[in-house]
Amino acid sequence: MPIRLRLVPGWKRLVLLAAPITLGLAVAVGAYVYHVSATAANPPAAPANNPALDVPPEPGLLVHVLGAVENPGLYRLPRGDRVFDAIAAAGGFSADVDSSRLPDLAGRLKDGEQIKVPFAKTSSGTVIVRTSLNQSTLEELEALPGFTQAFAEECIDYRTNFGGFQNTRELVEILGMSEADYLVARRYLTL
Repeated sequence: MPIRLRLVPGWKRLVLLAAPITLGLAVAVGAYVYHVSATAANPPAAPANNPALDVPPEPGLLVHVLGAVENPGLYRLPRGDRVFDAIAAAGGFSADVDSSRLPDLAGRLKDGEQIKVPFAKTSSGTVIVRTSLNQSTLEELEALPGFTQAFAEECIDYRTNFGGFQNTRELVEILGMSEADYLVARRYLTL
């Protein structure tokens, strides 16, 4: 038995109107289903830690260690530390320290304190002043024994291009300073 299909007059107009609407609804439903399944598979990540919104940790003490230590400068240390901890943070005593005039090594540190470690006096009574190889100016480097203006400029170029000196021995090994000049100059240098 054949099925006879009778269409309503004007059915072509009806299809032309219904097809885009049906297609739009199908796309919307498909997008919704895709979104729901993707969200269920990958839950939203926790918001990234914003350092500006975090509460900073207890800052500790800021102390300034200078004088006859290997690396004088500013150091942040935990509360309750003592003077010997600050000197250890600065690399310990240098070779030309005057151990008879040391500060109280057992003293407790205070925020903003400056710890001065005295240099030993030479036989002529003068105090040896150390110059930072990574922070000194051209004039300060030129004043050191064994440093010419050209060599001082090489040192500044080297620390600018390579991020500074890691060891004073680099003067000989990389920049070509003579061994004799280095033996004299190293007493006046620090990093």
